[in-house]
Amino acid sequence: MNAFRDPGDTSVEARYPLDAVRCTTCTLVQLDHSVPPETLFRDYAYFSSYSDAFLEHARRFAEVAGRQLGPDGFVVEAASNDGYLLQYFRQAGNRVLGIEPARNVAEVARARGIATVAEFLDQELARRIVREHGPADLVVANNVLAHVPDPNGFVAALATLADEGGRVSIEVPYVRDMIDGVEFDTIYHEHLSYFSLTALTQLAERHGARVVHVERLPVHGGSLRIWLAASGAPDDAVGELLEDEARWGIAEADRYRTFAERVAGARRGVAEFVAGLCARGTVAAYGAAAKGVVLANTCSLDAERVAFAADRNPHKQGKVFPGVRIPVVPPETLREQRPDYCLLFAWNVADEILAQQHGYREAGGRFVVPLPEPTVIAA
Repeated sequence: MNAFRDPGDTSVEARYPLDAVRCTTCTLVQLDHSVPPETLFRDYAYFSSYSDAFLEHARRFAEVAGRQLGPDGFVVEAASNDGYLLQYFRQAGNRVLGIEPARNVAEVARARGIATVAEFLDQELARRIVREHGPADLVVANNVLAHVPDPNGFVAALATLADEGGRVSIEVPYVRDMIDGVEFDTIYHEHLSYFSLTALTQLAERHGARVVHVERLPVHGGSLRIWLAASGAPDDAVGELLEDEARWGIAEADRYRTFAERVAGARRGVAEFVAGLCARGTVAAYGAAAKGVVLANTCSLDAERVAFAADRNPHKQGKVFPGVRIPVVPPETLREQRPDYCLLFAWNVADEILAQQHGYREAGGRFVVPLPEPTVIAA
């Protein structure tokens, strides 16, 4: 999780089960244990704006989606974080409203001029927003549906916000890409659900909505963007991907058994590979991401093996990883201390990190992509 700790905090850390199961009816993969949202999200350390790649992703989305909005189009985003996306719609002249339950993050968004409601989205809040502001022309829910303990209630609230005439855009990490890439480090307590288009289509239909379009995206290790509407027929892309998922084996148990076996092998492989690196030189990491917390804890990469993890987010700097207590430091530490190897805990933004850290590479430092199998990136 993103529950980074103060170095002097020696209290017993909370630990929770982390097992994923599959629904044999709708194919949804989900955790069998839910940590209360108030514990996970009221004070949150993840800020979207610290990733240049994600900001550019948001800017491009706003540019394309904004073409279908009127001059006074109303955009509502669920889990709007620090205003990373809504700032672009606001710059284009649209009315915007963010919904962000993390109070510390919502405060940052408001300071940037983004009106933000610091509450969890449910049907009651959706109805209140519609009464006070009118229905939204565009409702955005990027990288949040996987986080909610009640997907049905959440999608119903999105539909309420959009009413009959608005559109809903949802982005989620794609379970198929997670399985094909052995991205087991993306399984953590903030991510309760792991979606396929098959599961999303059934979820939408329960609430009177239809998936009318789908796109596959490279962001976050592979994602889906779906568009929902109250009416209209799905386009060819929807039917083609549903057929492709069936051929791939989205409803077949063997697909998931094989994944579990590959995960076990990958965990052993990463642990052994890093042990070998430590025998040859010094090792650090880049990215104090939740996926890094999972990878470090499941592969026994503690502070004795990994000297530190560099990260641009000042809200994590000075903290330590839960469980393994790897210290989080500013990015310049990488160039100053020059470890021989640097594990890319935030491998989903590898290109961005490599570009920012060209000085470290020029000085002889080598980055390592841990999954699906450890690979040293050539200088």
